[in-house]
Order: sequence, then C-alpha cells, then structure tokens
Amino acid sequence: MKNIKYIFLVLLGGTMYGTMSSLVKLLYTKGFNAAELAFWQALLAALFLGVCTFITRKSDKGKLLYKDFLPLLLTGSAIGLTNFLYYQSVSYISASLAIVILMQFTWFSLLLEWIIFTKKPSRLEFLTVFFILIGTLMAGNLFDVKEWSFSPKGIMLALFSSLTYAVYIIANGRVSKGVRWQAKSMSIMIGSSLSIFIINSQTILVNNHFGSDFMLWAIFLAIVGTTIPTALFAAGISKIGAGISSILMTIELPVAVICAYVVLNEYISPLQIAGIIIMLAAITSMNYYKYLKTKKQK
Repeated sequence: MKNIKYIFLVLLGGTMYGTMSSLVKLLYTKGFNAAELAFWQALLAALFLGVCTFITRKSDKGKLLYKDFLPLLLTGSAIGLTNFLYYQSVSYISASLAIVILMQFTWFSLLLEWIIFTKKPSRLEFLTVFFILIGTLMAGNLFDVKEWSFSPKGIMLALFSSLTYAVYIIANGRVSKGVRWQAKSMSIMIGSSLSIFIINSQTILVNNHFGSDFMLWAIFLAIVGTTIPTALFAAGISKIGAGISSILMTIELPVAVICAYVVLNEYISPLQIAGIIIMLAAITSMNYYKYLKTKKQK
C-alpha cells in the first residue's frame, strides 16, 4: 500500500503527457505553429528545471560533469525532434491517430536495440509487436478503405516522431545514470530546445507569434507538459521501478484518445477502441514480463 502514492504520481505524469496533442491541435486554431510551441516549451522547461537544480543542490553527489553534458544534449535533441515532429503531425492527422502511431516506439526500441546492441527480441516480444501492429491497424481505422482520408505526410511525421522517441528512451536509459534527475532533465531540455531551434530558426525568429497570449500558453505547456511530469516520474519511478512504471505510463494512449474525443470532437469507432485495448494489453504484458524477469535476476 505504501507504493500507492508513487503509482499515482506516475499515472498523473502520464495523464499530463496524454493531454498535449489535443491541446497543441487546439492552439493551432490561434495561429501558432509546431516549431514555436515545441521550442518555447523545451526552453522554458529547461529554465524551470534549472531553477529546481539550483534550489535542490546539496553536495557533489550526482553532480553534472562536463563529460555528461554532451551526451545529455544529444539525448535531448532526440526528444526535441520527437516533440516537434509529433506536434507537426497533428496539424495533418487526427490527434487520436497521431498518439496511436507514436506508441510504435515500443517495437522501434526493440528493433534499435537489436540492430545497435545485438539484443535479439524474445518470442514474447515478437508476439507483442504483432499484436501492437494489429491493434494499430484497428485503432487507426486502416481496415476500412473507405475511411482512408488521412495525410501520408502526417503519418510519416508521426512515424519519425515514434522513431526518435525510441532513440530518446534508449539513450536516456544509458547515459549519465549517476547525475541527479534535476540536472539531467535540465541538460536534456537544453539539447531539446537547441535541436528545434537549429531546424526551425527562421520560423522561431521571424514567422513567430511572440506575445503575452502565446507566452502564457508556452509557460503552461512547459509546466504541465514537461516540468511537472518530469518531477512526478523522477519521484515515482525510483520507488516502484521502471517495469511497473512503463506499464502505468501507457495511460498516455487512452487519455490522448479521450481528450481528442472530448476537446476536439474526434469520432472514435468501436473498432478503434478495440484496437487501442489490444495495443495497451500487448504493451502492458510485455513490460510486465520484463519486470518479472528483472525481479528474478535480482
């Protein structure tokens, strides 16, 4: 029962993440664009996390060293590209379809670890990928040819965001493990904002909507979409473990779909709901298996 609080923290962080796609799509109606939203969200989050780093500094334990900074910046560039591509995708396709495609990071991660680290997936993981793909076809309504009105560009943007998200997850789990979460997250967000700025400097500097209204929304995105979830995950994951946390974080998928339905009035068919359930079940089963396997090894 003592872990209930930490389970709630991780669920709350995942819920906050899940609301972002619908909110960003809503902000497009105000004329804002993906580049400026993703950039300022990352930059302001880096600032807020920098304040947290300064306030919570106690000793040299977990201190950010020069050798850690570059790997963290590169890791941040992956999540920066993820957010930009994901935000860009929802301007072409529905928010519910975008989140379904983003969840492909699960099998992208397995594929990358196989290619880069020669870590061959188990039979269960292959089976999981199969069910994720079936669930994706159902959740994306891709079995109904009559409904094929989606944008190929939007699909590709969402797929690339899924790939860069997989790169981020793998890199984040391997670099600078001893650095305190505040300093690590701050460095990652600096890398995130830099990568978005390099790619979209003209849009951010020239074709922007900078003003009080925009900055209020940017601050909201930075706090609710990055800073608070980062803190919640840091507090919760360390207590309940990555295995259970990865299961709980799949709440992002149903939350995003529900938000798309409530906020954007996007229609969700029973077939799509069934596909989402299959995806969630497959991802949860795989992560739970990994959790049990890790627990036995300990």
